[in-house]
Amino acid sequence: MKKIFLKFHLWLSVPFGIIVTLICFSGAMLVFEPEAVKLLRHDVLYVDRPQHTALPIESLVRSVEQTLPEDVRVTGVTMFADPEMACKVNLSKPRRAAVYVDQYTGEVKGLYERPAFFATMLKLHRWLLDSRDDSGGVFWGRTVVGISTIVFVLVLLSGVVIWWPKTRRMLRNSLKITASKGRHLLWRGLHVAGGMYVLLLLLVMALTGLTWSFQWYSRGFYALFGVSEVPKSGAVAYAEQAKKEKSKAKGDRNRAEGAREKGRNDAAACAMWQTAYDALRARNPEYEQITVSDGTAEVAFDGLGNQRAADKYTFDKSTGSITSALPYADSAKSSKLRGWIMSVHMGTWGGMLTRLLWFVAALFGATLPLTGYYLWVRRLRRRAR
Repeated sequence: MKKIFLKFHLWLSVPFGIIVTLICFSGAMLVFEPEAVKLLRHDVLYVDRPQHTALPIESLVRSVEQTLPEDVRVTGVTMFADPEMACKVNLSKPRRAAVYVDQYTGEVKGLYERPAFFATMLKLHRWLLDSRDDSGGVFWGRTVVGISTIVFVLVLLSGVVIWWPKTRRMLRNSLKITASKGRHLLWRGLHVAGGMYVLLLLLVMALTGLTWSFQWYSRGFYALFGVSEVPKSGAVAYAEQAKKEKSKAKGDRNRAEGAREKGRNDAAACAMWQTAYDALRARNPEYEQITVSDGTAEVAFDGLGNQRAADKYTFDKSTGSITSALPYADSAKSSKLRGWIMSVHMGTWGGMLTRLLWFVAALFGATLPLTGYYLWVRRLRRRAR
C-alpha cells in the first residue's frame, strides 16, 4: 500500500512542486506586510507631530479634494485611535485608492500605493503573476493556483500515509532532523520530519485558500459551516466593480462640471460625517479605527479572532445622528465566515504568535518540493549507477 502512495506522492509532486514553492514562499512574504509597510511608508502613514485636537473632517476632505482630478471624489474617511497615524481618505478610483493626510495640520501626506515587492508577491500568490479577467473568461492564473493547491493537499495527505510509523521507536526516529550524519540524512529529515511538523498548518492554509480559487469549493466550504449565502469570488466582484466604475464615469464628469455646487454639497455632507464620527467615538472608547462615508459607518476594534470584525452603523445624512446599529455579533454568518477564512488563512487570528507560526510553516512549505526533488534525483542517480 505504501508503495502505491509513494508513486502517487511522487508523480503529483514532480509537475506541481515548483508552483507550490512559489505559492508558499509568496504567502510567507505577505504575513508581515503590515509591519514592513509601516516602516517603508512611515512618511505617508504617520504624522510628524501628534497633537491633542484634530482638524474637522470637512477641512481634511477639502485639503485632499484640491489635489484630485475632476473625475475622482472622496468616498469616506478613516480615523485611527493611534494619534500618530495619519487620517486615511478613501477615493472613488482607482480601486481601493486612498490618500493620507495629517489630521492636525491638513497636510496631504501622499497617495498610498502598495510597495512593488508586496504587490508582486500578492499577484504571484493568487494568480502566478497573471492578470484579472474582466470579461468573464477563464482566469488561468487563479485556476492553476487552485489546481496546484488541491494537488498540494493530496501530496500532504499521501505523505502522512508513507510516513506513518509502525512502532513508537520508529515514530521518535522519524521525527528527528540530524545535521551530523551527512547531507542526505539532513535533507531527508527536513523533508520527512519537517513536513510532519508543519503539516496541520499547511493543510489549514491550503483548505482555506481554495475558497478564492473555485466557486464550487467555496459553496461547499461555506455549506460545511451552515452558510448558504456565499460571497462572490474576488475576480467576479472585481469585474462587477469595474463595470460600475465605467458606468459612473460619465456621471462623475457631469458632476465635475458643477464643481462649485459640488463643493458646497460635500462640505455639508462632511459636517455630518464629523457629527457621526464624534458620536461613534464617544460610544466606542476602545475603538481601533472608525470609518465614515455617505450615510454609513464602521467601527473596528483591536483584538484576537476575526480581524475583519466591525460594528456597522447608519446615520442621517442631514443631521449626522445615528439611526441604526448592527453589532458584529449580529452580522450575517457569511460575512463572519469570510472574515474568519481570511484571518485563519493568514494566521492573524491569534496575534503575533500565530503569524510567526504561519510564516515559518509557509516558508518551510516552500522548501518541501525542493528537498523532495533532491531526494528523487539522488534516487534516480543511484539506480543509474
